[in-house]
Amino acid sequence: MTQTLSKTEETLRAAAAKRILVIDGAMGTMIQRHKLSEADFRGERFKDWPRDLKGNNDLLSITRPDVIKGIHLQYLEAGADILETNTFSSTTIAQADYGMEALAYELNFESAKVAKEACREVEARDPSRPRFVAGAVGPTNRTASISPDVNNPGFRAVSFDDLRIAYGEAVRGLIDGGADIILIETVFDTLNAKAALFATEEVFEEKGVRLPISVSGTITDLSGRTLSGQTAEAFWYSVRHADLFSIGLNCALGAKEMRAHVADLARVADTLVCAYPNAGLPNEFGEYDESPAAMAALVGEFARSGLVNIVGGCCGTTPDHIAAIAEAVRGVAPRVPPRIEPRMRLSGLEPTVIAA
Repeated sequence: MTQTLSKTEETLRAAAAKRILVIDGAMGTMIQRHKLSEADFRGERFKDWPRDLKGNNDLLSITRPDVIKGIHLQYLEAGADILETNTFSSTTIAQADYGMEALAYELNFESAKVAKEACREVEARDPSRPRFVAGAVGPTNRTASISPDVNNPGFRAVSFDDLRIAYGEAVRGLIDGGADIILIETVFDTLNAKAALFATEEVFEEKGVRLPISVSGTITDLSGRTLSGQTAEAFWYSVRHADLFSIGLNCALGAKEMRAHVADLARVADTLVCAYPNAGLPNEFGEYDESPAAMAALVGEFARSGLVNIVGGCCGTTPDHIAAIAEAVRGVAPRVPPRIEPRMRLSGLEPTVIAA
């Protein structure tokens, strides 16, 4: 049955057909610039919390929404069309590190709300250009298909249902807070992503709504594979059943190292392709040194080569990087998704295509 598109999705798809869209840059990098204290993270509400909270960046959407909104506004003013919510770790599973599992829904709701407020504020000044909120669903700090215990390969620290339930709560909060897109990002384990996709569909059915879904994997090193072992093409075949708005890659690699894998997706994906790499590879201190101009030159080449529909930045990127990237892709035609001939396409760690 053909789904009727919402007005927001129609607007989003129309914008993507006309030009390359720009997603924002790193949240953590920008939060670090504020040099916030433990007291900032706690606020009045959590002043007596029994665990240290500094570093729980998602909590700032509740305790310092002014900081988060300010960062969102900087990215919008730099040229971003799409804001990611400050929810990379806003699941019960990830928040267990701080004893804040019960806040998962609220974190997602408040983060989507503050991002939406920033979009509306900028749209009010420039109504001709709509902005969108991508509800970020992070990978959690557990993996469903790999044992964390080298002495017990069969052990799993989390189950599919554990993930499904946790992701479902996050997606509910994002939708209720005003997200326009569900972005399942930084996927290092495809089984985790499948749990997130399953949960998202459950919530859509429960609420009687449907938002565009984007999935972004991460190639964890120069091997060209995700942590769970898949190539980019195999990863796409594993998730393409979800009728995605976009498929892409983010994090782990700089644009130079990511290019070949983005090209693989651009060749086989019959939907939009998104790429938001890091600002180069980290140096010996774990910092990112690639300048806005250098990164924009690399991402601009992605665009001119017809590889991408959505671009932006991940770790180490700033509004300056996003401004340079936005300028580099301005006026460049977006990639046209290819018509893919029907075949049986299977995915283990590598893809298998069976010809007729």
